[in-house]
Amino acid sequence: MNNSDIKILLVDDEPDILEIVGYNLKNEGYLVYTASNGVDALKSAKKITPNLILLDIMMPEMDGIEACEKIRAIKSLENTLIAFLTARNEDYSQVAGFEAGADDYITKPIKPKVLVSKVKSLLRRLKAENQADSTVVVGDITINRDEYVVFKGDKKIFLPRKEFELFSLLTSKPGKVFKRETILDRVWGNEVVVGGRTIDVHIRKLREKIGDNYFKTVKGVGYKFVLEGIEK
Repeated sequence: MNNSDIKILLVDDEPDILEIVGYNLKNEGYLVYTASNGVDALKSAKKITPNLILLDIMMPEMDGIEACEKIRAIKSLENTLIAFLTARNEDYSQVAGFEAGADDYITKPIKPKVLVSKVKSLLRRLKAENQADSTVVVGDITINRDEYVVFKGDKKIFLPRKEFELFSLLTSKPGKVFKRETILDRVWGNEVVVGGRTIDVHIRKLREKIGDNYFKTVKGVGYKFVLEGIEK
């Protein structure tokens, strides 16, 4: 996919951000659309089906968290990447963003070249995911990478993108302990600064949806996926 085929929706209530960030992204050849609040962002996203949404958190009418949740509920936008672009760097806001279904977190102020590099990194990850094997079977679990759906037996389980990526990583090598640093790098990217609690939140959600016995915490190291009934 050429840059000219990639649609980016930039959402921020600060005109300067829309102008500066939009200018730099357009210079890279991307198709850039803008919105100044969550309500307009939702309308635009439905209309243009962007590949990537850069979404501010603090906005009038509808904040970024609520907008992200609503976007994630739309079937046609399930493969759209969402990265929060915000000056807020408190741990709780990052966790809230990821729980809402965000893929990444970019803290303002950010230099244009760094932002462009980050966008390219996000889009490379999207391309890699699209080229991966579409179906993986582990025990009684089937992972459909095309639809971001997990089947546990006959039960279909829908996972937000980051939960799906984390689950895919852990199930890629059952029994292998993935260090927390490796998980952050592989799932969130080494340019993202997130609190360690972010991983714990996503593991908790996976345990609720897939089953607690499939995930084992290795204290002080990380997590691993185990086949239920084979390893405790």
